Amino acid sequence: MEVDLAYFDDPTEEKADAVDGAIGELSPFHEMNGVYAQGVSVRTAVLPEGWRGRVVPWSNQSTGRALAAFLEPHDCVVSKLVAYREKDFEFAAAMLESGLIDPTILAGRIDRLPASLDPLVQKRLHSWLKAWVDRHRPHRPDP
Repeated sequence: MEVDLAYFDDPTEEKADAVDGAIGELSPFHEMNGVYAQGVSVRTAVLPEGWRGRVVPWSNQSTGRALAAFLEPHDCVVSKLVAYREKDFEFAAAMLESGLIDPTILAGRIDRLPASLDPLVQKRLHSWLKAWVDRHRPHRPDP
């Protein structure tokens, strides 16, 4: 229902504000289509080091000269986990369960969070991931 849109070249966040006004929550676009966009700053998300080099570019004929860049799925999930909201843990679990992300790669991305972040955040995320992996590991009967 919602997508976050950020511009790499929006230091004053004017473009993000324009998104909110044109196609944001409760806009005529939202009312007509049932979906909306939220304009955000690229500085909003806490992302693993090197994320810009891993963005996934996308365009087609209908986008004209515009080029979209989506977060690589593991980077997106790490950012969601850092936010530490129940809905984000549900999203991360669904991505893992569907096989769209790999727990080993996810653990590596958690390790690449900015050094300025409280180390307890990484510890909590690793604990959550380990618990998820342990719950989903195939059960081996005792000999």
